[in-house]
Amino acid sequence: MTKVKVLAGACGFTTMIDVIKLDRSKVEISVDSPCEMVQAFSHSLPSPLQWMKVFAKVKDSLVFEATHDNLKHSDCPVPVALIKAVMVEMGAMLPKDATIVFIKEDC
Repeated sequence: MTKVKVLAGACGFTTMIDVIKLDRSKVEISVDSPCEMVQAFSHSLPSPLQWMKVFAKVKDSLVFEATHDNLKHSDCPVPVALIKAVMVEMGAMLPKDATIVFIKEDC
């Protein structure tokens, strides 16, 4: 199982994502979030999920289709975190943290 914790930023919501490999082509996902939009996003994904339909071109990814249909904020990091968790669970990516750091420079 691959577990991911997403601290979304200014909204203050923390989302937990669990991904379990079922076989060579399918995963089961679980998303726990206080955000109603993230809940709707996760419930709109098929279960089980074909992992190659997650890791696809942006316009073809089931994750980004569900993002378009359910999330109002395009900057939400949850969809990308879900894709990364699926990739790690399927052995296609190493479990390496991704970080966004804001640099405030004095003018």
